Amino acid sequence: MQLPLTDPDTLFEELLQDLPPETGQMAREFKAFVRAKKVKTPEQLLRVVFLYCGLDKPLREVAGTFTALYESITDQSVAERLRACGPWVKALLPQMLPRPAVETLPTGLRFVVIDGSSIQAPGATGTDHRLHIAMDLMTLQFVEVLVSDVHTGETLKHFTLGAGDVAIADRGYAHAQGMSEAVKQGAALIVRLNPFSAILGDAVGEPLELCAALKRQRPATIRTLEVVIQSACGQYAVRGWVHAYRLSAEQAGRARQKCRQRHKKGTPNAESLFLAGWVLVFTTLAPAVLSAQTIMALYRCRWQVEIAIKRWKSVLDVDALRAKANSPLAEVWLHGKLLYALMLERRMRRQLGDSWGRLDQERLGTWWRVWGMLKDEMAPMITGALFWKEEAWAACLKVLAERPRRRKLQQLPLEAIDLLYRCDASKQEGEPMAA
Repeated sequence: MQLPLTDPDTLFEELLQDLPPETGQMAREFKAFVRAKKVKTPEQLLRVVFLYCGLDKPLREVAGTFTALYESITDQSVAERLRACGPWVKALLPQMLPRPAVETLPTGLRFVVIDGSSIQAPGATGTDHRLHIAMDLMTLQFVEVLVSDVHTGETLKHFTLGAGDVAIADRGYAHAQGMSEAVKQGAALIVRLNPFSAILGDAVGEPLELCAALKRQRPATIRTLEVVIQSACGQYAVRGWVHAYRLSAEQAGRARQKCRQRHKKGTPNAESLFLAGWVLVFTTLAPAVLSAQTIMALYRCRWQVEIAIKRWKSVLDVDALRAKANSPLAEVWLHGKLLYALMLERRMRRQLGDSWGRLDQERLGTWWRVWGMLKDEMAPMITGALFWKEEAWAACLKVLAERPRRRKLQQLPLEAIDLLYRCDASKQEGEPMAA
């Protein structure tokens, strides 16, 4: 028979088995944990990080929870300790991702789907930070996660790719410079082509009129063109093939309607409307290696990374930054939230196995409900609510109390309070209240 746990740290340590074993040592190396005062161990500091970043607790609630478990601490002290945790938590993220194999099989390919997403600070109407993700398309496992500021756009240059990797990305990554850098690393590409962001040439480098080349193509068929994509400055160039699939009349009509809706002012030109009726995918893999139909099918699977990002946002609120943009608290929140997500991912795979959600077989389901259930399982391990000390509530209320401010909390007028007391006293005596 298993004895009940009597120590909040014991339950929390069970959760931490999905973190790198050197986590505590790294806390000291990166000066996140310097000396034991209120926070006695790196594990207690990590609890503070997950309360703030993982469970999205306000600073004062983090302080209250810590007080109920250990000893009294203020929200200002919590914020001070969190600000020092940014480099430590950021350094932990690569340790949570699978390491690439030392050698890649000559005939083996790893399909890496790449995408990004925006993150907003409180009260913001635009983007404050960007999240960049690379995911193994077969295992649906994250292989690289990066956070940048708003000035860093989507490009394949952000990611570490190598021989045997096939990067799959949407049209936001169809820039000659980024694609050229990925090819230099030895990677192959499958990228949705944006014909208006790159200069297209034919196999010998002559300018290619894409509309003229595709004009006579029949609906629901694929045309393959050997092309060269160049940057405007001419410094970067990538050779490959464009597989052009012409949509049916009904599909093309819907695509052109969306094209018109995106143009808030005026109407799109004839070239834009014509190309809206096509799916254009650029690849550096020759048709002899992968057929046009396979390339198109692989690109459609790119949606899996969109689902992963939506899952992070829906279940974990990854896009809802809780601190001022570009502040130390924002840095630790962004990387702490990702660390929490990757820890949840590891826990899921450890408990359910890798085969449950692989894309190279018939799938049993998606991860949405599993993530939601595991999040509920992990929450009490982090808060330690079962072990809050009864005698600590007085200190907790002091920590949670309102700070002095110009606008006071509402209170009944003294005359109303006096009237209520007189009414209550009259009821107890059984006499009518005097007017």
